[in-house]
Parts: sequence; structure tokens; C-alpha cells
Amino acid sequence: MIGSLFAGISGLNANATAMTVIGDNIANVNTTAFKGNRSAFANVLSQSLGGSTGSNIGRGVEVWGTSALWTQGSLENTGSATDLAINGKGFFIVNDASGASYYTRAGQFYLNEVGDLVNPDGYVVQGYEIDPLTGALLSMADVSIPGNRVAPPYYTRTITADINLDAGAAIGDNYATTMTVYDSLGNAVPLTLTFTKVVGGGTGREWGWEATVPASFVGVGNETIAGGGAGDILAFDASGALLPASGTDITFSDIPFTNGADPTQDIVWDLYGGTAATGATNGDVTSYANPSSTTFQYQDGYPAGVLRGISVDESGVVTASYSNGQLMPVYQIALADFPSYDGLNKMGKNLYTESLNSGQPLPGVSGDGRLGSISPMAIEMSNVDLAQEFVKMITTQRAFQANSRVITTSDEILSELINLKR
Repeated sequence: MIGSLFAGISGLNANATAMTVIGDNIANVNTTAFKGNRSAFANVLSQSLGGSTGSNIGRGVEVWGTSALWTQGSLENTGSATDLAINGKGFFIVNDASGASYYTRAGQFYLNEVGDLVNPDGYVVQGYEIDPLTGALLSMADVSIPGNRVAPPYYTRTITADINLDAGAAIGDNYATTMTVYDSLGNAVPLTLTFTKVVGGGTGREWGWEATVPASFVGVGNETIAGGGAGDILAFDASGALLPASGTDITFSDIPFTNGADPTQDIVWDLYGGTAATGATNGDVTSYANPSSTTFQYQDGYPAGVLRGISVDESGVVTASYSNGQLMPVYQIALADFPSYDGLNKMGKNLYTESLNSGQPLPGVSGDGRLGSISPMAIEMSNVDLAQEFVKMITTQRAFQANSRVITTSDEILSELINLKR
């Protein structure tokens, strides 16, 4: 009978532990990306009674262990550009001040005072730097976008314009259109294209052209940066299309800036889709019997810009937006996978670390191998099912009560045994 007391006690202890697990799950029902746990029981090594049948008597129960349920939690939209959720497998990688790496699925991140993307404990999110020229991924580093970051200017390399020069204009009539281009310092430079109807080849379909900028940028006498000569002619055929006789795309070479900008800057005026020899005009400049007009202008330069905000797409690419209208990919969020999630060490604060049982982390980006995608402006909710936990609570409570009844019943039997002497 004393053995039955200890069997009952083991049942009380095991079910008390199970109730602790249930309580922990319920307590974390609103914890970001929390993964619920479940208890596993195992019988204690039985006591052999000997004999040919090998009869055994059970000695109770023990907690075999707990394991996490790695099912996907629901995603909650937050509207915050720095909140991220993983849809599928994987963990975010965050580093503490010493450089030690931790892993988490809780994507409640924000930019701190120095522009680092951090979790609530200040651990910095890791990502792959993106080469601004090639777009290639570089080494893994802290995702850091300082608020005082300035995007460098990009001087104008190419201009295009949809221009019609009135086929009915008289000799000597002119038309001018102005667009803004940028020098190597990011200064906005007004560039004026002036067209004058000339006799040319005698067909009445020739226009001279000249490109000028204000003297404040190039000095007095240097305002004309291209064209203006007797041979600078745009000729059109009888259908109003630009003829290849004008040559290939026109280049404004070595603009003599006097404001400190690069004086070797060249600007190409894109007129042809191919070479002039093939006559592959792109159709931007025409001469139809309509009033001279400009319907479209484009140039590829831009000034320096200050950071306005960031965004993250489903690939985890962090894009910085600047006041000059440029969107610059700067990082791609790094994710990590593990051979065994159950082997990870739980460190609290929604953090995990690798262990021998988990295997080494397998870093990558969204969509690599088994890694899932990133849902921007969302966080993963706890995967705890309250209804299921309440059912477990009821069964655990009844199991605890039944084991306590074993103890009280065994005590009553022992009491009767002792009273036999009376």
C-alpha cells in the first residue's frame, strides 16, 4: 500500500507540471510569435515480481518532457513599416551589443536614435547590405539607416523630349523649351533648347538648334554648351519624321561649369533608337503641321536628398525613400533556419539560441530553401488555442483529483490495516 502512495504522488507531481505548462500557454496568449508547449508523460520503470510470466507493477508516472508546437500563428496587421512577420519557416537574426546572435520570430522592430533597426531589447536586426550599383548582396551586417543619411546627387547623363516643330513655320521663326538638369553637385541647372527654322538643304524642313544654360553656371560667354553652328541642323522628311542626316545621338560635351561642379560632364540628347545609319529615330522630335510644342521631358539626374522613410517588401528588401524622390534598396533582411527547432534553447524575451540539439543556423533570405516569406507591416500572433488549453486544463485537473483520491484511499486502507491489531 505504501507503493500506491508514491504512485499517487508521482501523478500529482506530473499533473501539477502539466498544469504549469497550460498556465504558461494561457499567460502568453497575447505574446508576439509565442509558440505553445505541450507536456508528455511516461510511466516509471516498473517493479518486477519475478516468475516465468515476468509480471510487473507500475510505479507511477513522470514528466517525459515538454515540446513546442511550431505551427504558424495568425498575422496581425499593424500599419507600422518596421513591423515584420515571417510567413513560413525561419527566424530573424538579432545581435546584442557584444555581437552575440539570437533568433526570434517576434518582429516588433523600430529604428532607434542612431538609425539601427532593433527589437524592444535593443538587439540589432541583421541583414545583407545591397550594392547600390549592381544590386548584389554583400556581407551580413547591422541594419542601420541613420535619419541624417543623405543620398548623393546623380548628374544628368541623358535627356529626352517629345517635341513637335511646326512644319508651317516661316524661315527665321524659333521655338524654345526649357528643362531642369543636374550637375555633379546636385545643382538644378535650367537647360534651354532653342530651335530656328532655316533654309538648310532647301526643302523647307530644316531646323537649327542650340543648347544654352545661364551664365551664372558657366560664366559669361559660355552660355551656349552645344549647337548654334551652321552644321547643327535637324532635318525632317516629307512625313515629318527626323532624318538620320543629323548624325547619331547628340552629346553636350565638357560643360564648363564654374560653380565647382565637374567641368567634364557630358549630357547625351537621345534622338535615335539605333544608329543614324539605320535611320532608327525614336520618334521623339517631329515636324508636323501643328504648333510647336513640348509634350514630354525626361532627364535621369537628381539632387541630393535626405531620408524620409523606409519600407520593406515581401522579399525582406529594406528600401529607403529620400526627399529627391529616389527609392534606394539598402538591405535585405536575413533569416535563419535550423535542422531542429525543438533543440533550440529558449532564452526568454521571445529569443532563442542555437544548441547541439538544434544544429547550426542556416542563414539566407526570404524564399531561400525552406525559408518563408516576410509579411511587412504585420506581426505574428501567439499560436495558443484557448479552447484546447481549457480542455487540457479540465482533464489535467481531473487527473490531479484522481491521483489525490488514490492517496486518500491508500491512507484509508493503511488505517484499516493498522486497526486490525485492535
